[in-house]
Amino acid sequence: DDPWSLASFTSELDRGHLYFGAYDGEVLIGYAGLALTGRPPEAEVHTIGVDPDHQRRGVGRALLLRLLSRADEQRATTFLEVRTDNEPAIEMYRAHGFEIVGLRRRYYQPSGADAHTMRRPPLGEPEHQEGGGPE
Repeated sequence: DDPWSLASFTSELDRGHLYFGAYDGEVLIGYAGLALTGRPPEAEVHTIGVDPDHQRRGVGRALLLRLLSRADEQRATTFLEVRTDNEPAIEMYRAHGFEIVGLRRRYYQPSGADAHTMRRPPLGEPEHQEGGGPE
């Protein structure tokens, strides 16, 4: 709903959170951020954004896979929030082993849109189903 400011990104980087960019030549067309915390380790996808002119071309998926690779290196359970009406993103997350585990009402501001909380166990855990998801 409300784009992050430069100060927000700077603060995330100062905290040691991981951010990756996707480029078309020298033009930034997407970005994604991940926080790794705690023991046992947990990961939280903070954001994935892709320029509208480059959506539906695999950029978001590639960024997600980069984040999940880092989370899996730490054997971290990964969490994220996604708008309940963002079906393409929900489908992508399910295809990579996430399941809906909760609902956050009025999570996104200023619109007040609801968000699903989704969880993905570490790669190799018994409940992890890469490419499948709930049946």
